[in-house]
Formats: sequence, C-alpha cells, structure tokens
Amino acid sequence: MYQLEEQYWFWILTLIPIFLLGTLLVQLWRKRARLQFADAELLEYLSPDRSAFKSTLKLIFRLLAIVFLVVALVNPKIGSKIETVKREGVDIVFAVDVSKSMLAEDVAPNRLEKAKQLVSQIINNLVSDRIGIIAYAGKAFPQLPITTDYGIGKMFLQNLSTDMLSSQGTAIEQALQLAQTYYNDEAQTNRILFVISDGEDHGEVSAKDVAEQVGELGIRIFTIGVGENQGVPIPIKQNGVMVSYKKDDNGEVVITKRNESTLKEIAQVANGFYIDGNSTNEVIEQVSEILSKIDKTEFESTEFAEFKDQFQWFLGLGILFLILDMLFLERKTSWIKRLNLFNENL
Repeated sequence: MYQLEEQYWFWILTLIPIFLLGTLLVQLWRKRARLQFADAELLEYLSPDRSAFKSTLKLIFRLLAIVFLVVALVNPKIGSKIETVKREGVDIVFAVDVSKSMLAEDVAPNRLEKAKQLVSQIINNLVSDRIGIIAYAGKAFPQLPITTDYGIGKMFLQNLSTDMLSSQGTAIEQALQLAQTYYNDEAQTNRILFVISDGEDHGEVSAKDVAEQVGELGIRIFTIGVGENQGVPIPIKQNGVMVSYKKDDNGEVVITKRNESTLKEIAQVANGFYIDGNSTNEVIEQVSEILSKIDKTEFESTEFAEFKDQFQWFLGLGILFLILDMLFLERKTSWIKRLNLFNENL
C-alpha cells in the first residue's frame, strides 16, 4: 500500500524530452564547431582520451538524478500498518436563548454573550463527544446539526445574536420539541440537552409538559440560568451606544429577571438539574462531573493506514547521481579504453 503526497511535481518529468533535445543540439553544435577547427582524424589525434561512452554515462546520471529528485518531491509513502480507531462519547445539544431579554447586562457583558462563553468553555473541555446547537426565541431554529467538528461548532456559536430570529418572545418548548429530532436513534448514544437561558417563558404550551415528553425519550435535560434574580431593563443600542430601554405596548420599561423556578422544573422532570450560569468555573465543574458519570457509547469506528515518508531514499539517490556526474570526467580510463566499447581504437 502506497501513497503519493504531492503528485503535481511529476510535471517536471515532462521537461526531460526538452532536456534531451537541448543536449543533442549542444552536442551537434560542438561537433560542428570542432569540424570547423580541424577534420575528424586530426581531432582524434589531438584529443585521443576523449570518451563518447563517458559522455553518454554522464547524461544518464543527470537524467537519473532528475527522476529521483522529482520522486523525492512527490514524497511517496508506504503504509506500514492498518489501525482501527473507535470513537466513544455522548451526544450533546445546546439550546441557546437568543430572545431580546438576553441583552440584559446584569451579567457582563450581557446574558447572551455570557451564554456563548459558557457553551464555548464546555466545548473546549470535550474530547470525543458530538455536539449540536439550537437557537430559539419565539421559535426554535436548528443552528448546527450533530457533529464532531468542535471548530465549526464554536464558529456557529459566535454567530448567535438576538437579530437572527424574527419571531421574538421566549418559547422554551419550541427548543425542546426541536431537540427531539436532533439525535440519531440508530446510534443509541446517551443523549443530553443543555438549555442556556434566563428562564423567561412566554410559550403557549407548558415547557414542563414538553420536557416530560423529552425525558421519556431518554434525553436528559440540564438547564443553565444566566442573569440575576432581581429585575433589570433591556438596553437598546445603536452602534454600540445605548439610546433607550425596551418598552412594552403601554410605554412602560420592560423589566427582565432570571426565572430559576421554570428552569428547575424543566430539568427535574427530565432527569437533570439546574446549574447557576453566572459562575463559569462552577458550570464547567458541574458539566464535567455530569459527563464523567455518563457511560460513553461507541458511535464511530474508523480504519486508517499509517503511512511513513520514503522521500529520503529518493533524495539520497538523486544526490548520489549528481555527485557521480561531477566526479566522472569525459576522458577515457585505462580499463574502459581496453574494452573499446565504441571501436574508438580502430
């Protein structure tokens, strides 16, 4: 089993015919120039040790050097062994609240940014688990399907904003219903749903009832509450500068506060519990403890061949033939002269 890593270097080999043609033209020019100086017999008398064989041999050395150096650039690899890598983990979905109330600044810099920081830190501590992301406000939106690519997960996470969903309000049950479709039943992995929110819920259906249905499917729900329990207004900003506070239909300033009781009820009925999200270290510790107690399920088994570079052998041969080309002179040596391969002594 072999592999050619940089095959585009092979195009250099197409220059060999041009190199040979150029060499032939140079030899013809040199021969014609010598004949203008003297006839063939006189030239043979003046340079009796000149060897056509060694000139040909030097040309072969140059061609071999080019071929081996090109192959070294291509970097051939030989597969030494085949390994099977098994991946085990848990399927984790993050449902992040992106409603306007998440703009409240009772935690720095605001609730939404705090939620994104928490999810990002949790992802940083994962090893082989799969992740998915849901954004929700008045409705839920599938932001990232289940994947093992943590890098793209954090990229999608940073794109979350309160402007991405036109349907405002907060309907936690929408996120819970969407989460049920996220997990692959065939994989039979252990499944966890983290709901990161301030706990405000304006949905028409009880989030607790939907959470019970989710729990019956074997999905454990853990809720993470961000914000303070005392009420604060929701700032409205333009170009990063606050211009006013959000108001209701009666012109009154809207006051938002963290609703821990709703978050605790949702988690309790789905075999989970509530986590205070205002302390990042506390969240990371509790999430790590949760994951350490959950059995990992194998969801991926990959076979791959381990390849080892072989370019050094071809590089060495290429350098060897270059050295031989420099060491070999175009004069006859005594033993080659005795062989008289090209009838040069006749």
